[in-house]
Amino acid sequence: MAIRAKLSAPREERSEWTWHHPKWTALSASLLMGGDRRMEAETYLAGGYGLRLAMESRKVGLANLGGIANVWQPSRLKGVLVSPEYGTPFLAATQVFDLRPTPRKYLSLDKVRDADSLFVKPGQILVTRSGNVGRSTIAHEPHKGIIISDDLLRIEPKRGEAWGWIYAYLRSPQARAMMSAAQYGHVIKHLEVSHLNALPIPMLRDELLADFRSRASSLMITRDRVYDLVNEAERLFERSIGDVKTAADPEIGFSVRASSIIGQRKRLEAAFHSPTSTAILNRFVENGLVVEPLTKVTERVWWMTRFKRVFGDGGMDYMSADELFAQNSPITKHVLVEQADNPEAYFAKAGWILMACSGQTYGLNGSVALMTKRHERAFFSHDLVRIIPRKDCIRPGYLFTAMGHPKLGRPLVIRYAYGTSIPHLEPADIATFPVVRLGEQRESEIADRMEEAMRLRAEADEIENQLASDAEAIIDRFIAGDMSDVVMVGA
Repeated sequence: MAIRAKLSAPREERSEWTWHHPKWTALSASLLMGGDRRMEAETYLAGGYGLRLAMESRKVGLANLGGIANVWQPSRLKGVLVSPEYGTPFLAATQVFDLRPTPRKYLSLDKVRDADSLFVKPGQILVTRSGNVGRSTIAHEPHKGIIISDDLLRIEPKRGEAWGWIYAYLRSPQARAMMSAAQYGHVIKHLEVSHLNALPIPMLRDELLADFRSRASSLMITRDRVYDLVNEAERLFERSIGDVKTAADPEIGFSVRASSIIGQRKRLEAAFHSPTSTAILNRFVENGLVVEPLTKVTERVWWMTRFKRVFGDGGMDYMSADELFAQNSPITKHVLVEQADNPEAYFAKAGWILMACSGQTYGLNGSVALMTKRHERAFFSHDLVRIIPRKDCIRPGYLFTAMGHPKLGRPLVIRYAYGTSIPHLEPADIATFPVVRLGEQRESEIADRMEEAMRLRAEADEIENQLASDAEAIIDRFIAGDMSDVVMVGA
């Protein structure tokens, strides 16, 4: 019989699997018969499952989360999208964790079933139940009056004294590991209310509960103060510019003069000539305000070269745009800096401004972050534009406001984006950004508020990280058999 010709030589038959070894263990059949009868092997192989068994082996000082808190999920959201003037703002689960939660969708409230359950109250603990499960945060001022996705589980303590401890516990690495071990699903992971209800949690003494509550309250107060200071700075900037009226609706279409396209760089994309950005620039002229290109008020505007990132234990904390623009996102990657040329150039200094330069124009692309001392410990992605303000020319807090203002700054940044699937921003274009000058006194007023807000944001993150660190230490001691932190009652 003839054999068909093949494109490559036949491979040698192997009797052993050479690429990796399966992770396995033997279990007692009785483990499969209790609780929700989890049949997925990964449940019993996860590190969080071992932590849970170790905690549950302690017979005193322990409760289930459902015994000390109400854990619930709102009705599944089915809404009708409407225009902003007629709708109620909506935030998806991931948007709740943004530094600046900005609604992109508006829903008809009359068409939302059980709408009241989808609003959150300040202090309510929220936990993601799908995708990257187990992320937790506390609802505060920016979340008021906004419909929040049902993909966030709501947690309310039955005793107010336990609120701070429950939040610290959920932020601890042990709790995250146990939640990850309890998740189910293949492509998109999920958590259920019953999974959180079953989580074991140590019952702390009253004085420790009071301490955790006090620090969690301080965290909320600080974050609300950050929100107020940012709004104050942006309102001062708005009042200095005045009302900006757009002459045309970009959704319908608009026209521009041919002479405006002919210049040093011929931009033919309609977005570059949008009526919104044109109206802002015209307002600067009407007010007789001085406008300077970004290069004139900065020492340097650049980005780093692309390199192959190798992650591993012992590496430096790695931050991409996703971590940089999220509310105290946990660092999950550590990059080995030895494999990068000139690795020290990937770090940033306090007072610098970093800008996301890829992604969708309605998302992170064009967003700016003002660096603080806390950021100096991180190794940043190459895919961020670095901007160094000139100390003798402009305050970092003011430049950050001028570039990041949602109505008067961001439209002037995002118009430079090019590309269809994944739009990009080039440092050479960003260097021409028009920086409006308002005089030393007004710029200092704006900068004082914005720089204080960024300092307080870093302070709030440290409070939150310390809460999680203290919860981690308490859980470790509890597992080791040290009962000095807990009340001696049966589980």
